[in-house]
Amino acid sequence: MSDAPLAPWIAAQRDTLLAQRGHAWLLQGPSGMGQFGLALEMVRAWLCDAPTAHGACGQCGSCHGIDVHVHADLCVLMPETQMIELGWPLPEKAQSEIDDKKRKPSREIRVEAMRDAVEFSQRTSARGRGKAVLVYPAEQMNHVTANALLKTLEEPPGDVRFVLATEAAHELLPTIRSRCMGHTMQWPEEPEMLAWLQSQGIAQDVALSLLRASGGRPEDALALAKSGRSPQAWSLFPKAVARGDVSAISDWTPPQAIEALQKLCHDLMSVQAGADPRYFALADLPKAPAMLPLTRWAKALSQQARTADHPFNAGLMLEALVAQAKNAINSKN
Repeated sequence: MSDAPLAPWIAAQRDTLLAQRGHAWLLQGPSGMGQFGLALEMVRAWLCDAPTAHGACGQCGSCHGIDVHVHADLCVLMPETQMIELGWPLPEKAQSEIDDKKRKPSREIRVEAMRDAVEFSQRTSARGRGKAVLVYPAEQMNHVTANALLKTLEEPPGDVRFVLATEAAHELLPTIRSRCMGHTMQWPEEPEMLAWLQSQGIAQDVALSLLRASGGRPEDALALAKSGRSPQAWSLFPKAVARGDVSAISDWTPPQAIEALQKLCHDLMSVQAGADPRYFALADLPKAPAMLPLTRWAKALSQQARTADHPFNAGLMLEALVAQAKNAINSKN
């Protein structure tokens, strides 16, 4: 979901999928593996005026329309917050409601947007190359929205194709999953990921550290690099939190802090169970407490993640999160 050059493993998956037939695809895998980028590559090729076995030509009017987010035969369905962040236009009515302060941008894919997409799928193609509907992240459809899509997936109009991309396939309705051809995102090898990150101007040692911080997920590593997060700060984070040092996360949002603390909790649980840590170097971790306080901490973080986007007071929440972490890490029982 970045402006980075297309990763070679995404290009390889695109070529494989374009060689197969199917009116609806479900791309699934953990975050940071490139689902949205692969989905966009597929619809670009489907709608291109001069496609090849290696995707869209990149030069025609169709490709340009997708590049500037105004293609008449492409319907992109994302939560409104994500549409705004990535520069995709909202439907006129939704944009007007948000502009007039009648409501905030939705964090879900709204049923009204899905009904518009169903209506779009029944129209005649404007450019004569068929139509495409891209849904991401598909798990952000609630049951009403998913059911609005279901009948069109069952009996699609002749020239429309769908690609759904998700980071949580288990949250989708089984009936949605069963009506799509499934593709599990390829997890690239570390040398390939490092080479790609270095092609973005990231030094190898920094790229290694960011890959570890992101759990080996290349797009998440690139996002960390673009956020200005330094590898040094990441390596100091575990022991700073164990000391109760709030300055370690003072410039983070509550969701960012909770995600980092969940990674720390995960690694301490791994060490306690005799396994290797995933997100931090072993030398950077404080001594792991017993499994019981770690389990309690993990459960509390999971609950806090549900409301982290709407904290009553972000500063107080960060202080509370660090205090909670310090207590868990230094627990004697």
